[in-house]
Amino acid sequence: MATSTPVRHAWRALTGLLAITALLFGINALGVYVFGASSWTPALALDLQGGTQIVLEAQTEDGVAPTEEQMQQAVTIIRQRVDASGVGEADVTTQAGNQIVVQIPGQADEETRNRIEASAQLQLRAVLLAGEPANTFVGDDGKTTPYPTPDPTLQATPTASPTNGSDTAWITPALQAEFQAYDCSDPNNDPANAPADEPLITCDPDGSVKYILGPVELDGSSIDDATFGLQQNNGLWAVNLSFDADGTKTFGEISQRLYGAQPPLNQFAFVLDGYVLSAPSMDGVILDGKPSITGSFTQESAKVLADQLKYGALPLSFTVESSNSISATLGSQQLQIGLIAGLIGLALVAIYSLIVYRALGFIIIASLAVMAVLTYITLCILAWRMGFRLSLAGVAGLIVTIGFTADSFIVYFERIRDELRDGKSITAAVEDGWGRAKRTIYISKSINILAAVVLYILADSTVKGFAFTLGLTTAIDVLIFILFTHPVLQLLARTRFFGSGHPLSGLDPTALGAVYRGRAQFREPVLATGGAGRRTAKSRGEAARRQTIAERKQAELAAAENAKPGTTVKEGDD
Repeated sequence: MATSTPVRHAWRALTGLLAITALLFGINALGVYVFGASSWTPALALDLQGGTQIVLEAQTEDGVAPTEEQMQQAVTIIRQRVDASGVGEADVTTQAGNQIVVQIPGQADEETRNRIEASAQLQLRAVLLAGEPANTFVGDDGKTTPYPTPDPTLQATPTASPTNGSDTAWITPALQAEFQAYDCSDPNNDPANAPADEPLITCDPDGSVKYILGPVELDGSSIDDATFGLQQNNGLWAVNLSFDADGTKTFGEISQRLYGAQPPLNQFAFVLDGYVLSAPSMDGVILDGKPSITGSFTQESAKVLADQLKYGALPLSFTVESSNSISATLGSQQLQIGLIAGLIGLALVAIYSLIVYRALGFIIIASLAVMAVLTYITLCILAWRMGFRLSLAGVAGLIVTIGFTADSFIVYFERIRDELRDGKSITAAVEDGWGRAKRTIYISKSINILAAVVLYILADSTVKGFAFTLGLTTAIDVLIFILFTHPVLQLLARTRFFGSGHPLSGLDPTALGAVYRGRAQFREPVLATGGAGRRTAKSRGEAARRQTIAERKQAELAAAENAKPGTTVKEGDD
């Protein structure tokens, strides 16, 4: 006899869950043993692990206290730098009006320290060459081959002395070979500290264009102001610059040189921390020091670029006031309390499940265990691929999910019990109960995920960890229900213990009051005494409560007819 469709569906779902679990463990194993960048334990945030604290103090040229706007812009730039270094859950704040406090989980390496402590450098360089970011070529054999490492014997100095920043004499054979082999996605290529008096090979931030730029001709200190707005003549968003006196003179000379040149020699690049923010072409001679940058800007992108150009060089210089390690004593204590609370919650859910649902409670416990495994390995992978770190708020999100998951089990099992009370078989009750319960579960989980997304977008960094873990575990909860809980119950319903409605299975029709056999059809309970009589009375009461008005009237009429004394039916009577 062929296996029934629900059984085949159950085995396919469980096989799929096993494949997903194996895939996740395989991905993390690849990160641990091949790339050496992952771990078998989730990365912890600052409040749980401790880390490094660096205090920077702002210095202004005239000794006047920095403005709040300047400090907030500096915080934004430093936070972007820290995030770019792959550090997650870092905390960057201001204090005392002129200090920035940077707190990083774990021990900060030298590169991260340099990123934080160095002042941002906004530079203006002429574009010598622009091209695709590819660092490979198709050989004679038709195969794609990476460009080789530049030969150290290639000529590295210009044959003729360059006359200006746009002179192509800067591009030597060695520089050309280095440009071809340059990989924009290689994190080891850090153009931030390139010499100002030499050409620079770099890319734009998303790695879509690769450049050779000339030496620095202006820096961000020459920019007095940068604003954004709509141009009246064409309705396009533009970024408007204003240079100081020296910058106006130098930029005027640059515009005279670039205007009318062939692309890309008519372009100049705004370079922040070594990467090209924008590389507009020179469409006219600008001698008043007030150029406008136009392009495919939106209001938001124009504002971002204006802020970067205005404060890219950080109108403040910073000195390192202190740099030391910070402990996570308080966080460790809170983590222990949180873990104890989580374990108590799990124990209470397990005890409640076993008392109310008998053997079905073990399905709840097993589902929670599978969910814990998938959540754990997912956090490990996210720490490697996205820099996610588990904070105390994130732990709270994991604990809250236990309650949400228990609600889903209750909805599902109660739907099954309702079907049993309607007189259905256990296998049919499992299928019909799932059809009714999953809609309720999907709606409630969708609301939970939506709430987590809104909270993640609108909340500050201290609450984002809670929102992220809440949304993640809710999504995993739905996956577990589809690929584990329901398939396991489909298989167990066909076993003798569950399928026969054993009193300890949690699916005993008699204990549930399953006396309903169809419309106006009820099984007459057998009179009994003691505990059995009380169970029968409970079943009779349950049947009565589930009657419709018509069924109740029909039952009362039938009872009245049976109660008439002396009523007999003789053979042959009409």
